Amino acid sequence: MTVNASPAKSQFLSLHLLETLVAVLPVRDENGAPKSIVYGGTERHMITSQARRRAERVHARNRANAGLGALAGRNTGVRTREWALTTARSLTSEHGWDADEAIRTARAVIEATGLKFGDPAKKTVANLTKVLLFAPKDAGARIAAHITEQAETVRAWTGEYVAAQTAAAAAKAKRNTRKNAGQEEAKTDGDGEPSLPPLPKATRAAVLTALAPRDAIDIALYGRFLAEIADSPNVDGAVQSSHAFTVHEAEQVDDFYAAADDAKLDRKTNALDFLDAADNSGAGMTGYQSLITGTFYRHAVLDRLRLRRNLRAAGMTAEEAEEASVAAETEFVTAFVEAFPDAKKNSTASTGSLPALVLAFEGERPYNYAAAFQSPIDENPEDKDGEGPAGPAAVKRLLKHHAFVSRRRTDIRAGRVLTYDPRIDELVRTLEDAGVEPVDSPAGLTA
Repeated sequence: MTVNASPAKSQFLSLHLLETLVAVLPVRDENGAPKSIVYGGTERHMITSQARRRAERVHARNRANAGLGALAGRNTGVRTREWALTTARSLTSEHGWDADEAIRTARAVIEATGLKFGDPAKKTVANLTKVLLFAPKDAGARIAAHITEQAETVRAWTGEYVAAQTAAAAAKAKRNTRKNAGQEEAKTDGDGEPSLPPLPKATRAAVLTALAPRDAIDIALYGRFLAEIADSPNVDGAVQSSHAFTVHEAEQVDDFYAAADDAKLDRKTNALDFLDAADNSGAGMTGYQSLITGTFYRHAVLDRLRLRRNLRAAGMTAEEAEEASVAAETEFVTAFVEAFPDAKKNSTASTGSLPALVLAFEGERPYNYAAAFQSPIDENPEDKDGEGPAGPAAVKRLLKHHAFVSRRRTDIRAGRVLTYDPRIDELVRTLEDAGVEPVDSPAGLTA
């Protein structure tokens, strides 16, 4: 096969994937129904990029934490609202603080840094931030270590802060009572809310440092946005992801299910007469679940330059950033190929799916090949324009589209393909003008 190869790396690594899924529901809307879009005049099933990105991020993080893959042992991030709880657990388990004091102090410190918390009157959300915060997994432990180191100062400040909060809540309740009684609100200074004491500068700096992206590889890859704290760095991610959609018209099945009640069936089985058996007949629960089947196209791009800039901005040297970026690229490609959303994984075995084809190539800009499937694939064998099964037909379209574009864009090079389908492998090797090189593993897709 003819392959445009070059030893130099381009800025962008473009990834394109085709996968066939059968009777699954990896993502759903607020009504439990499959998500869809209209493209090319027909409805298509859709798997959102958010669902795919989280699956990829968690896949890479879990492998790194388990000592597997290119990122083994490297720091990763956690996206959660529970940083006060995480900090409090570290204070109690590692530093011997009382549990009530630990959570009160942790919440006060993080709240005074700029993050808002849930209603203190509601136990379920009182110690949760209102927004998800993506930060290095050891952020809570770092904050707890600083609080313990500066325990005397932080304890004194916390007492003042909590007292001021209590007074402010009382003043607010007083004003609300006046409004409800139809009285005019007093204009005196003494009737205003007490001001909250600012967090000591050293403690605020320690919290910001702990919550900063630092060397968390997945934050450098996927980015984060934190508007609540103006002086906490945001990260423009190095990965771009598109929504996946079916290359053919959508077909949805509403599957009726009946769940058995074991106790009822046991009584029916052991009944001494027909009347007792009849009393225990029928399902324990019935309902419907929507399932989708189809061949999906999805696309992602890695900006290698942005990844290196993010890691340098986090404090790495040029050599460290280069080494980490190479490892991150390898693991990102692996996650793109192997990761799958967990929704209904037990009832549909969806996470066992493997792609029919992955196409990777480099360029000086991203390239999205969704246009190859604007006209939906017609699988009808009786139709004179039918293209046959969607999997092989989509492979032909994608590689034909790539060959056509790459002849006109001189920056595209190093096209590589990976398949886990023997029929697709045979097909790819017959397409002499595709300009791609078959590889045997996700690692082979990177330069």
